[in-house]
Amino acid sequence: MNASAESQARTRFFARALGPFLVIVDVTAVARASDMQALLSQFEANSMWAFVSGAFILLFGLIMVAAHQYWTGAPAIIVSSLGWLIVLRGLLLVAFPRAFVAVANSMIGAQGWWVSLCIVFALVGLYLTYVGWAPASRRPASHPATAVPDLPRAA
Repeated sequence: MNASAESQARTRFFARALGPFLVIVDVTAVARASDMQALLSQFEANSMWAFVSGAFILLFGLIMVAAHQYWTGAPAIIVSSLGWLIVLRGLLLVAFPRAFVAVANSMIGAQGWWVSLCIVFALVGLYLTYVGWAPASRRPASHPATAVPDLPRAA
């Protein structure tokens, strides 16, 4: 497998997982917009949640960044960018949980912006789902010409 085929395969792999995840989480968050303030208050009430969830988010983001270092083509750029955003989110949750909660509170307070951002990420998720699950374009494999064909000799 050449480098281009490997990068496309990894991008499709991550797109298959990230696409549906983004769609499901963002659509659910918009549908449960009225519950988000209560969920954030409960999350903020126990600092253990921020640390534990941040550690797992950070680990997942670092795995994504380590496994997907490709920046050619829109799907690859989106996947790599999401990996770095996940690393940043995990780092903020582990190292600066109060700052993360303050930003989350301000986002939920500006519900129009927050819902718009969720819709944008859901659309990105739909795009990644398509990229990841649509049949890959198949190019005919080129076979090198051999000097001696497998034909019987006439004489």
